[in-house]
Amino acid sequence: MATITFFPVGNADTSLICLANSQLILVDYANMRDANNQNDKRCDLPLELKNKLAKHKQADFRVVCFSHLDNDHVKGMGDFFWLEHAKKYQIDGRPRIQELWVPAAAITEEGADDDARIVRQEARYRLREGKGVKVFSRPEALKSFLEKEDLTIEKRKECIVDAGTIVDGFSLDKDERVEFFAHSPFAWRVDDQKIEDRNQNSIVFQATFIESGIETRAIFGGDVDSETLSEIVKTTKRHKNEIRLAWDILKLFHHCSYKAIDSESSDPEAPLVPIEEVKWLIETQGQTGCVIISPSDVLPEKNKKGDNPPHIRAAKYYKKIIGNKDGEFKVTMEHPTKSSPKLIEVSIDSRGASVIATIGTSIGTATSIPTRAG
Repeated sequence: MATITFFPVGNADTSLICLANSQLILVDYANMRDANNQNDKRCDLPLELKNKLAKHKQADFRVVCFSHLDNDHVKGMGDFFWLEHAKKYQIDGRPRIQELWVPAAAITEEGADDDARIVRQEARYRLREGKGVKVFSRPEALKSFLEKEDLTIEKRKECIVDAGTIVDGFSLDKDERVEFFAHSPFAWRVDDQKIEDRNQNSIVFQATFIESGIETRAIFGGDVDSETLSEIVKTTKRHKNEIRLAWDILKLFHHCSYKAIDSESSDPEAPLVPIEEVKWLIETQGQTGCVIISPSDVLPEKNKKGDNPPHIRAAKYYKKIIGNKDGEFKVTMEHPTKSSPKLIEVSIDSRGASVIATIGTSIGTATSIPTRAG
């Protein structure tokens, strides 16, 4: 049985996929908690992840995916992982990354600093070595970077994942029982942008799990907006590949931002009307009993203009849709209560996906009766 754990880290992203064979895939790492503030409700992420490693008897992560280099997706990673590119990160007891996933922009970006720079340097080192890395998309900027290293796209093709393809190394037929399909970033879009846009160049993928012949699908949406989602939907439909956008579990785009539904909508009082492609993605592709996870702060009762994310209008839209599908909408910083947010764990078995309400964290746990989805 596979599980996905979503961590309460504020307006930030960290998700952990435990595969059927107990291997662990971490999607983003954002240690946002202020250790000096006893009132900070965000979890102690390093402690929680170490406990997960121990629980599943894993020393390292099979994959760590950084969807993009914004601070709320990478903060503190340099203090947690054993990294290959510099000895100062090679400290006993730190978990290693067997395979690092990054968007091409994480390789080519100039001027990155702090933990974003550490991710970039680690990814560049692994790409030069030609192992332990997957780079999503192959824009001209990546070609130029490789040429400066006396390398070519052809020489590093095993390290590159194009949008619209399955990530190699995993299979529904093997003991991990999972398949990953890359939706974004698009190489042409990276090339067209004059200014680096981390959000729109972030990794978006679908994970498909199988248990006893039953498939359960999850979409990890990065921080993309409605324009990028529109391109993903149009491209997927053009290739008659709609099943790749079906979902039982949706990790929301950009912390429940209204811009993922309609990036042009700015009136905080008006109901939020999704653009056509997003409407199809959410209302048609979400399956009966589906689960939406908002990796965000507590939802406000009302948003002021410019106050986003999370956005209450976006949440109201998702809740309405999820209600029509007999599903669930969960906010990481509200689970199970606003005063004491805990981990959200979704189990995936032959009956589909179920949300397990975690009452405790590293100190001790108890769970409620799960509600099935899928």
